[in-house]
Amino acid sequence: MAQPFFLVSASRHGLPLPLVLGYPKPMDLRYLTPLSPEEQLAQGLDCAKPLALADRVRFSELDILKHVNNKAYLGWFETARVSYFDLFCASHFEGLPPPRNVLRNAIVHYMQEMVLDEPYITTARVTGFRNTSYVMEQQIWSGPLRATLEAVMVLRSPDGSKGYPLPERLKQQFIDQDGAVPAKG
Repeated sequence: MAQPFFLVSASRHGLPLPLVLGYPKPMDLRYLTPLSPEEQLAQGLDCAKPLALADRVRFSELDILKHVNNKAYLGWFETARVSYFDLFCASHFEGLPPPRNVLRNAIVHYMQEMVLDEPYITTARVTGFRNTSYVMEQQIWSGPLRATLEAVMVLRSPDGSKGYPLPERLKQQFIDQDGAVPAKG
């Protein structure tokens, strides 16, 4: 496990970075590439997730108070959700009409602000599923946990007119890979 350290320095734009305990230096991260379970744990995540992507805060993601705008977190979560579907779900639909993967609703909890050039990791895993939908748990880490999102994703037919059943192999993958639990009833 990586040794924790205090990151107290200025960003490349001269703004101070927050004091972050236990977070490795930004250069230790591979950005926008899925991190291995070992890399995730070395970065201080509570446990490895099926998908974890690292990146850093950009100037365009800041608001007038010079911290990350809440809208940016939603974009980060979306990037991880789409990557998760592309990496782990899309192959289950080969030879079939591709479903629409629709965000039905989401609950977001913002826990601590983030600032320019701060590195972060966004994670994704499925916690439960029904016949045409699944629940995804997402987290953003930068040292401590910064934000969470619980999303209900619904598969729709290509024209959007009806539900699209999850293939049985995909349901089993949710159980085996993510520890997901089928919904009762």
